[in-house]
Amino acid sequence: MEKEKILKLTNKSKDFYQYMGKFFGSRVVQNIINDRIYDDTGKTWYLYLTNEKVVAFVSMVGGVIKNIYAVKDEYLIKLLENLKNEVMIEPSIVPVIYEEIYTKCGFTITSRGLKNFITISIENNELINQDKLEVEGSMV
Repeated sequence: MEKEKILKLTNKSKDFYQYMGKFFGSRVVQNIINDRIYDDTGKTWYLYLTNEKVVAFVSMVGGVIKNIYAVKDEYLIKLLENLKNEVMIEPSIVPVIYEEIYTKCGFTITSRGLKNFITISIENNELINQDKLEVEGSMV
């Protein structure tokens, strides 16, 4: 049985690079999402873990999604469904590869102006469990 949890971290968090180090500069990830992953200061990272391994992540600055990746669609769906209830998500430019997942999770495609990216937004993004989030803490 897989042990699943979601962590909220920043690049200053104790175990951040232990979890995320392999994704920075990864050509495999870059080729899948057509974007590079950077550990910029100011980003908040939401990591979906199974058995202590990162299988999906979303980084945000404020309410804007900056990076998104998943090993399997099901992990990204679980992460986005959780995030919708935890943080206010503003319109964001994201990789088009996950378009079907965005719509499954209730996001609306608002722009298709770029080849590899689309703009998504979500209506009625109410903060149901905002008090549950803690930096370096588990969300589930």
